[in-house]
Amino acid sequence: MFEPFPGDTGQVAPADPKAAYERLRSAHLNAVRASLADHVARLAWPRERIDSYRTERLRSLLGFARERSAFHAARMGDVDPATATVDDLARLPVMLKQEVDEEWDRIVTVPGTDRAGAERVLAEQEWYSYTPSGLQVFSSGGSSGVRGVYVWDWEQFVTLACLAWRWQTRAEFAVSAPDEGRQARLAVLEAGEPPHASTPLFDVATVPWMRTFVIPAAAPFEEVLRAVTDVRPTHLVGYASVVGRLARAVAAGELDIRPVRVSTNSEPLGEEDRDAIDTAWGAPVHNLWGSTEIGVQAVGCGRGEGLHICEDEVILERVDAAGKPVGPDEPAARTLATGLAGRAFPFVRYDLGDEVTLLPGPCQCGSAMRRVADVAGRRDDDFRYGDRVVQAAAFRHVLGTDPLISEYQVRQTESGADVLVVGSPDVPAVVAALGSSLHPYGVPAAAITVHIVEEIPRTAATGKLRRFVPLGR
Repeated sequence: MFEPFPGDTGQVAPADPKAAYERLRSAHLNAVRASLADHVARLAWPRERIDSYRTERLRSLLGFARERSAFHAARMGDVDPATATVDDLARLPVMLKQEVDEEWDRIVTVPGTDRAGAERVLAEQEWYSYTPSGLQVFSSGGSSGVRGVYVWDWEQFVTLACLAWRWQTRAEFAVSAPDEGRQARLAVLEAGEPPHASTPLFDVATVPWMRTFVIPAAAPFEEVLRAVTDVRPTHLVGYASVVGRLARAVAAGELDIRPVRVSTNSEPLGEEDRDAIDTAWGAPVHNLWGSTEIGVQAVGCGRGEGLHICEDEVILERVDAAGKPVGPDEPAARTLATGLAGRAFPFVRYDLGDEVTLLPGPCQCGSAMRRVADVAGRRDDDFRYGDRVVQAAAFRHVLGTDPLISEYQVRQTESGADVLVVGSPDVPAVVAALGSSLHPYGVPAAAITVHIVEEIPRTAATGKLRRFVPLGR
């Protein structure tokens, strides 16, 4: 029998849904700020305390999921949540994206919540919103381009916002004591509107003296450029491709801003964008690897190499093709994630679709939380030509290092690729270089076309730039 979604109460909608949302969001942000000090302190935890805390969080999640989710109860088998350890996760099956779509109503744990109701919230809301039970509903195509619908509860958002911002917060307070007379301006270059979760998650002031300004990343770049010029941000957060393009605009003399801290997310931070950011500003970069399903998996500290796994709230498993864990130095076929804060819609051993490499040794920042190398992309970015697989790096190596290309997108064709570029490159030289780059992959006569365009369309719902588009997408 259909159970109404918590938002379906028959109540009259408020006259100004955006104002109503902002009032409740203000309370939510107060909860984030109240929790930030605790999360910052965790960055200095010793290894033993991280492991102990994570084990207790895992047992709590598994126990809750077994009692409230029919899907997870059926997967538990003989695993006892009360005594489970991280190693016991390997006894559970892998959770796949297709299952999330097909089993949505059996996964969700909030009484009266179902997929149809969640879809109704997305279709009817005029702005971001909270259901009466405090849930937020988001939709994302993700890097795979497959649409998903997700719900975050009140406490989950608090945790995810703290994970996203605690490294920056620690760094801000390390360089100087709080000063009410200071002013900081954060330019938030995210989706800018529903249904994507990026704007609520990153439109967060990291220090009391900061103001935030949301600039939709999907707007024409000229508009983004004007808005950033007007804001004159001291801090930047946004999609890696947008921040990288702003850095190249600085190098070209089209923009004059001097941010002291840069945070990137939602897209792989390629070497070309990181180099451009370093050349333009020389500011610490906090790259974030996340997903709407799990929230925040790892964040760069701004000092050492790679990204620190959020080990207090996320468990990552590098596994082989059969889903069995592999050693730190062994190659992995995929990465599974368990989000310890996600109770409304638990993700346990979820296949992220990303491949990650563990970094050895301690980080110079002093944190005991382990690190992974910057995530360059997903398996979905690779192109298949029959039995041949061409890695995205074959294109990145050429397009990402050309100083006359500020942005690009590669669309796979039957026998090669159609490439869109913004800038003024030598087109014949780019075509020849791409042909040479594909040759070692067994595609010796690839048909490559390169078109110079004013703007590359971004995903309408999220504002993200999908750099690699395989056939059929």
